[in-house]
Amino acid sequence: MAWLALAGVAGAEGGGRIVKSTSEEDGTLAAKRAGMVELLRSHYGIKDERILDAMTKVRRHVFIPEKLRMEGDPYGDHPCPIGLGQTISQPFIVAYMTERMGLKKGERVLEIGTGSGYQAAILAELGVEVYSIEIVPELAEHARKALAVEGYDKVHVLTGDGYKGWPEHSPFDAIIITCSPEEIPQALVGQLKDGGRMILPLDTGLQRLVILRKKDGKVRQEDDIPVRFVPMVRGKDGK
Repeated sequence: MAWLALAGVAGAEGGGRIVKSTSEEDGTLAAKRAGMVELLRSHYGIKDERILDAMTKVRRHVFIPEKLRMEGDPYGDHPCPIGLGQTISQPFIVAYMTERMGLKKGERVLEIGTGSGYQAAILAELGVEVYSIEIVPELAEHARKALAVEGYDKVHVLTGDGYKGWPEHSPFDAIIITCSPEEIPQALVGQLKDGGRMILPLDTGLQRLVILRKKDGKVRQEDDIPVRFVPMVRGKDGK
């Protein structure tokens, strides 16, 4: 397994229409998608077949603005640019973070950093109830459009400050943060259900994934693999 992986909050250029592929394109891209999944299984050791099935089904390229799809293979082993200085994360990172949460059908999951909507689509394929927050309005709007086009209209997307979470729909069984704060947001810890877990990239000099598990009101922290994500942005009030 590769221990250093590049990742970023997924993003997109806002306001653009989402264009579906032709049947011929879909055939070619389906083969590329199958190759991506086989790499996740054989090289990176992703074992959860539900996640591999979800990543086989979700059309990753649709979540990348059409004019940027030629800048990088949507199914390559790397992040892809999607506008506004943002990227869609490396497939391995999406699969790995999802797998580490051990999600069960029917659980309620909060995602911080909707970006393109691709991670939210993978979560939806697993049968969890997805609530996702994006601070940049253009990115949130793009994600809503892409998710709707692909049939994931039950994913809830909020334009807002991820540091505040979504208290109206808490507590959450799991929280996945796809951008890097310098310290663990305590408001989000408070919105975790007892028995819940959270995964996030934490930037304390050397950025790495951190997993939190909440039990009997106490939180246990586990350090995980080194990564590189874009910073987590606070709202204008800084609170």
